[in-house]
Amino acid sequence: MNATAAPASGRIQYPPGFRSRRAANWIILGLMYASFYMCRYNFRFATPGMVEEFHFNKFQITKILAWWSVAYGFGQLINGLLTDRIGGRTAMLIGAAGTITINLIYGFTSAVGTFSTFALIWLMNGYFQSFGAPGMIKINAAWFNRTERGTFAGIFGLMIQSGQFAINNLAPIILAGFTIGTFVVAKDDWRWLFIIPPIFTAIMAVLVALIPKESPEAAGYHGLIHDENSTGDTGTRATLKESFVTIFKHPLVWFYAAAYACTGAVRNSSDQLSILYFVEQLHLDMSKKPAAVFWTLNLMPMVAVFGSLASGIISDKYFKGHRSPVAMGLYFGQTLIILIAAGIINTGIVGPTPIGIFLGCLFLILISLTVNSTHSLVGAAAPMDIGGRRMAGFAAGVIDSFQYFGTAIALPAIGWLLDKYGWGIWYPTMAGFGVLGGIAMLLVMRKQKLLAHRAAQRPA
Repeated sequence: MNATAAPASGRIQYPPGFRSRRAANWIILGLMYASFYMCRYNFRFATPGMVEEFHFNKFQITKILAWWSVAYGFGQLINGLLTDRIGGRTAMLIGAAGTITINLIYGFTSAVGTFSTFALIWLMNGYFQSFGAPGMIKINAAWFNRTERGTFAGIFGLMIQSGQFAINNLAPIILAGFTIGTFVVAKDDWRWLFIIPPIFTAIMAVLVALIPKESPEAAGYHGLIHDENSTGDTGTRATLKESFVTIFKHPLVWFYAAAYACTGAVRNSSDQLSILYFVEQLHLDMSKKPAAVFWTLNLMPMVAVFGSLASGIISDKYFKGHRSPVAMGLYFGQTLIILIAAGIINTGIVGPTPIGIFLGCLFLILISLTVNSTHSLVGAAAPMDIGGRRMAGFAAGVIDSFQYFGTAIALPAIGWLLDKYGWGIWYPTMAGFGVLGGIAMLLVMRKQKLLAHRAAQRPA
């Protein structure tokens, strides 16, 4: 079976059954990764309870997140390399087992209540979660052609944001308390946030073990996906040495990694600190499930999905699979939004009034639109382009690790500034990262033009 040339519409023609089989593959993989997000973003809903119970300050909360990010970042480097050797499905299942175990430990044993205990347990969660993205991206690199990968990156954004959407709606139910027969979850018992979500990860792990295939060939579809990095090899495994040397020497990977560090600094700051922002700056009572929080936390992933899909389609259809021009526009657009928001916040308008709450929530939604668009393009599509089906795992690991190294540096600094100067300093500290990300994409475009010029000069 072979894919036919794309018609005038630009849609590649595949044999019957291929698209539905591919959809089954990435839907299950995507929902598995979404369940990882449920076991990650549960932390932000627990932060007000931990602050009240253990009197942690914002610097300590952000230090826990920073150590999680460091573990996740180094885990991406190590596990991304391993993924190219052991395969994407095995990597995701290892990550699922670890994520389930560590979340349950956090929920059941965190009564010790020391900062070191919380930090160590959550650090381990970061390491195991880092198996997820390389495994998922590696598998899908084998199932999508280059001019489809931007669109897939948007789908990737949809799937992972569904995890945020799920925990955004499940966490308030858990915190409100409920009773099922003799089973009782007490009101504001934040520990259940780490006990219930892993159930969904366990269900998805069973499905991942049974259904997805690592390549079209393994599912009986041959010759459909052109991988410019494979030189005709339809396998999905690479040796550790080959993957390490090839990706580390790639001329574009480090520019994408630098840009992704900027994405991480803004994305994880706006995501992970949003609940504290609602409670402390906007004076919203989370136990009352305020409408402003409900709509904001659900609109953030919704606009993120729209941005991811739109940017991915634009990079596929209008820029022929090149990600950097679209990503550059998003980084600079993000900077403009943050600077406008910072100016308005510094007037004192944003606060516990109807207009203040509206503006405070609107700014978070707009940042989510831009920063999650770059998250999908730079973190999902670019690694598939760079590594192909055999080495996309390590390419994803290298690039994605920098998202969390950037987070590890930025979050404690932001936490310290918030403790010292208050919430008015939050947005100005995020603005510079957008500029740096845009500059990194300019350098990618410059390097790509140089490589294309050199290729044109070579004798046929």
